[in-house]
Amino acid sequence: MSSLKKLQKSLSALNPSFRAREDRGCIVLTGESDEWGAIVKAGKLAVDKKKYLGVVNRIVLKGFEQKTPVPPVEDKAYDGATPDVLVIGGGIVGCAAARSLRRYDLDVMLVDRGYDVALGGSSRNGGVVHVGINYSPTSQKHIYNNRGNDMYEKLCSDLDVPFEHKGQVLLIGKRWEKLLCDVLKLNAKRLNIPGVKFMRREELTSVEPHIPDWIYGGLYMPTGGITCPYQMTVALAENAVTNGAKICLNTLVTGMKTENGKITEVYTNRGTIRPKLVVNAAGVYSDVVADMAGDRTFTVHPRKGTDIILDKKKGYMVRTSMAKSPITVPPPREGEVSVHPSGIKGIVAALKSHTKGIGSIHTVDGNMIVGPDAIEIPDREDTATERVSMETILAAQERVSEGIGAGDVIAYFAGVRAPTYEEDFVVRKGIYTENIIEAAGIQSPGITAAPAIAEDVADWAAEYIAKFRKVEKNAKFDPVRARRPKPREMSVDERAALIKQNPDYGEIVCRCEEVSKGEILDALRSPLPVYALDAVKRRVRPGMGRCQGGFCSPLVVKIIAEEAGIRPEDVPKGNEKAVILFGDTKRTDK
Repeated sequence: MSSLKKLQKSLSALNPSFRAREDRGCIVLTGESDEWGAIVKAGKLAVDKKKYLGVVNRIVLKGFEQKTPVPPVEDKAYDGATPDVLVIGGGIVGCAAARSLRRYDLDVMLVDRGYDVALGGSSRNGGVVHVGINYSPTSQKHIYNNRGNDMYEKLCSDLDVPFEHKGQVLLIGKRWEKLLCDVLKLNAKRLNIPGVKFMRREELTSVEPHIPDWIYGGLYMPTGGITCPYQMTVALAENAVTNGAKICLNTLVTGMKTENGKITEVYTNRGTIRPKLVVNAAGVYSDVVADMAGDRTFTVHPRKGTDIILDKKKGYMVRTSMAKSPITVPPPREGEVSVHPSGIKGIVAALKSHTKGIGSIHTVDGNMIVGPDAIEIPDREDTATERVSMETILAAQERVSEGIGAGDVIAYFAGVRAPTYEEDFVVRKGIYTENIIEAAGIQSPGITAAPAIAEDVADWAAEYIAKFRKVEKNAKFDPVRARRPKPREMSVDERAALIKQNPDYGEIVCRCEEVSKGEILDALRSPLPVYALDAVKRRVRPGMGRCQGGFCSPLVVKIIAEEAGIRPEDVPKGNEKAVILFGDTKRTDK
């Protein structure tokens, strides 16, 4: 029986309406179902990396319609634009690509439907710069993760973005579980990841002093690090703009025209753009964009993960990014019954898992993040937080980080990842469409991989445009973003000298995070200013502390309004629909 017939038999058992066929090197699935889980399972069953390019899952979920937010503007601002390269998507990959593209003398334009960059998955994760110990050596995840990891320290230095290089730790609770660590050590050697070693509890406490008594030991991986994902994305975007790229916000791609295997027009709510080349970095919508371009060989099935941010007073409890091995079960409390997974089966399941599981992360700002979980969802826009996720995450982590509880939670958020059924990136030149580059299917370790992906995208773009004209390196490209003062990180004397020079740095607006008026004004006067409360929050952190903006938000709104020359009522929280003030309640009409 052929592999396609075997697949069809499995699909029919799952749902009689499911059908599979081969088309342009892909497996295409059709049918309908009222169960999202069955649709995802069908996609996973269809994966055959050796024989097919990918899975194009067109099975319809009955009664579901994807609702995509439309920007609150419609004009002709970009109508007739003819950039060399149009980047679709303002996440970390798109912004990194826009910056790297300007290393060449290319006219670069980036569009994003949001009011700011970094509004999707790039701002909704823990910011881990991954080691990449559990990837296949032939996977794009491995290739780009390793290259990106090597680039991060210098990149963060160039862009003035915080970075901590303290490693990652995988904890185990019993001696026999060291088998998993041994397997991972061998994989590290195969993947050329240096310094990986197993530590017994006594040695491990030199790295993580606050691990609980029941931990036997753990795998220490020194090449892991932590950054701030949204600050990195903003920094990449600002540096791209400084170097000549154009970033167009509130711009939604609604369709494309292709002729003879080439994109000729890209339609948006702000006019028709006619690029020579398109870079698809559209995140959870990357398969939709590939479909528009006639180059789709993959399907994104959204996967939601929730993270919880704890108060800085708990930040000391973790120094690295630390996770409990998925085969480790904490010893039972009094009255509990512990059911431990079987040894080899548990190890195999852990190695095959597509999620790193719930862990704890020391953020570069001194907080502790716990999470995420991983839930398959149909809605690409579903960033709602659920009580069950919160309770599950806290219950899973409180035995590893003893002493944390619901009272330590100051914020929580959910993000939607963009995995393909092959669970790998899709970074390549167009196959069926000549003038597109795919930077799609980006999930973890996307933050780590982004700068390496951007390098290849830029090189491929220069190679393509060189078919029409000479392309040279941009001699004026400056990889360094100007440093901005951070009074809270200065010595007393340095701070005094700064305040004497500019008193705005002495006016503290956010007491929790010690953010000054001068820092807020710097953000509003940057190469990519966005006059919204949450945009300022992402850039310089007012409102990120324990009170979550309860005290500082009115002051930040006032500063934004004065700088932008608008009324406080016209300052939104995020997009224009997120209204903060509706009017003056104490106004007296004459």
